[in-house]
Amino acid sequence: QVQLVESGGGLAQPGGSLRLSCAASGFTISSYDMSWYRQAPGKDRELVARISSVTGRTVYADSVKGRFTIFRDNAKNTVYLQMYSLKPEDTAVYFCNALRPGTLLPLFSWGQGTQVTVSS
Repeated sequence: QVQLVESGGGLAQPGGSLRLSCAASGFTISSYDMSWYRQAPGKDRELVARISSVTGRTVYADSVKGRFTIFRDNAKNTVYLQMYSLKPEDTAVYFCNALRPGTLLPLFSWGQGTQVTVSS
Protein backbone atom coordinates (compact mmCIF):
# COMPACT_ATOMS: atom_id res chain seq x y z
CA GLN A 1 0.00 0.00 0.00
CA VAL A 2 1.41 3.34 -1.05
CA GLN A 3 1.88 5.95 1.64
CA LEU A 4 3.29 9.46 1.48
CA VAL A 5 4.00 11.06 4.84
CA GLU A 6 5.04 14.69 4.80
CA SER A 7 6.62 16.36 7.81
CA GLY A 8 8.79 19.29 8.81
CA GLY A 9 6.34 22.13 8.42
CA GLY A 10 5.66 24.75 11.01
CA LEU A 11 5.79 28.45 11.70
CA ALA A 12 8.67 30.41 10.24
CA GLN A 13 9.47 34.09 10.11
CA PRO A 14 9.90 35.87 6.79
CA GLY A 15 13.43 35.21 5.62
CA GLY A 16 13.61 32.00 7.59
CA SER A 17 14.06 28.45 6.45
CA LEU A 18 12.45 25.05 6.82
CA ARG A 19 13.20 21.58 5.52
CA LEU A 20 10.29 19.37 4.59
CA SER A 21 10.52 15.60 4.37
CA CYS A 22 8.37 13.11 2.49
CA ALA A 23 8.76 9.52 3.58
CA ALA A 24 7.43 7.15 0.94
CA SER A 25 6.42 3.53 1.37
CA GLY A 26 4.85 0.97 -0.89
CA PHE A 27 6.93 2.02 -3.87
CA THR A 28 10.51 2.98 -4.63
CA ILE A 29 11.08 6.68 -5.23
CA SER A 30 14.11 6.00 -7.39
CA SER A 31 11.76 4.62 -10.04
CA TYR A 32 9.79 7.85 -10.37
CA ASP A 33 10.16 11.53 -10.90
CA MET A 34 9.20 13.05 -7.55
CA SER A 35 7.58 16.37 -6.83
CA TRP A 36 6.44 18.81 -4.21
CA TYR A 37 3.16 20.66 -4.47
CA ARG A 38 1.53 23.27 -2.29
CA GLN A 39 -1.98 24.52 -1.75
CA ALA A 40 -2.71 27.87 -0.19
CA PRO A 41 -6.14 28.70 1.23
CA GLY A 42 -8.61 29.35 -1.54
CA LYS A 43 -6.14 28.45 -4.28
CA ASP A 44 -5.51 25.46 -6.49
CA ARG A 45 -2.74 23.03 -5.69
CA GLU A 46 0.40 23.98 -7.59
CA LEU A 47 3.54 22.09 -8.50
CA VAL A 48 6.53 23.90 -7.01
CA ALA A 49 9.44 21.52 -7.56
CA ARG A 50 10.27 18.24 -9.24
CA ILE A 51 13.28 16.01 -9.59
CA SER A 52 14.01 13.48 -12.30
CA SER A 53 14.48 9.85 -11.35
CA VAL A 54 17.05 9.32 -14.08
CA THR A 55 19.11 12.49 -14.36
CA GLY A 56 18.46 14.16 -11.02
CA ARG A 57 17.53 17.29 -12.96
CA THR A 58 15.38 19.67 -10.94
CA VAL A 59 12.73 22.11 -12.10
CA TYR A 60 11.10 24.81 -10.01
CA ALA A 61 8.15 27.13 -10.24
CA ASP A 62 9.23 30.71 -10.86
CA SER A 63 7.81 31.71 -7.49
CA VAL A 64 10.32 29.53 -5.60
CA LYS A 65 13.29 29.41 -7.96
CA GLY A 66 16.52 30.24 -6.20
CA ARG A 67 14.97 29.78 -2.77
CA PHE A 68 13.82 26.14 -2.68
CA THR A 69 15.81 22.99 -3.35
CA ILE A 70 14.34 19.54 -3.92
CA PHE A 71 16.53 16.51 -3.33
CA ARG A 72 16.11 12.84 -2.66
CA ASP A 73 17.71 10.14 -0.55
CA ASN A 74 16.96 6.90 -2.35
CA ALA A 75 18.42 4.82 0.46
CA LYS A 76 15.87 6.32 2.86
CA ASN A 77 13.12 6.40 0.22
CA THR A 78 12.60 10.03 1.19
CA VAL A 79 12.28 13.27 -0.74
CA TYR A 80 13.10 16.63 0.78
CA LEU A 81 12.31 20.26 0.11
CA GLN A 82 14.76 22.73 1.58
CA MET A 83 13.19 26.16 1.74
CA TYR A 84 15.17 29.37 2.30
CA SER A 85 14.24 33.05 2.31
CA LEU A 86 10.65 32.20 3.10
CA LYS A 87 7.95 34.71 2.27
CA PRO A 88 4.40 35.07 3.62
CA GLU A 89 3.14 33.96 0.22
CA ASP A 90 4.82 30.59 0.77
CA THR A 91 2.20 29.86 3.42
CA ALA A 92 0.40 26.71 2.30
CA VAL A 93 -0.02 23.01 2.92
CA TYR A 94 2.81 21.17 1.19
CA PHE A 95 2.42 17.74 -0.37
CA CYS A 96 4.72 15.37 -2.19
CA ASN A 97 3.90 12.83 -4.86
CA ALA A 98 5.39 10.80 -7.64
CA LEU A 99 4.64 11.98 -11.16
CA ARG A 100 2.84 9.89 -13.74
CA PRO A 101 5.54 8.93 -16.25
CA GLY A 102 5.77 11.45 -19.06
CA THR A 103 3.44 13.93 -17.36
CA LEU A 104 3.30 16.51 -14.59
CA LEU A 105 0.30 14.79 -13.03
CA PRO A 106 0.38 13.21 -9.58
CA LEU A 107 0.45 9.43 -9.55
CA PHE A 108 -0.73 8.40 -6.10
CA SER A 109 -3.35 9.46 -3.58
CA TRP A 110 -2.31 12.44 -1.52
CA GLY A 111 -0.86 12.24 1.94
CA GLN A 112 -1.97 14.54 4.73
CA GLY A 113 0.51 17.25 3.81
CA THR A 114 2.43 19.48 6.16
CA GLN A 115 1.43 23.04 7.00
CA VAL A 116 3.93 25.83 6.43
CA THR A 117 3.06 29.22 7.84
CA VAL A 118 5.32 32.20 7.22
CA SER A 119 4.50 35.11 9.45
CA SER A 120 6.15 37.59 11.77
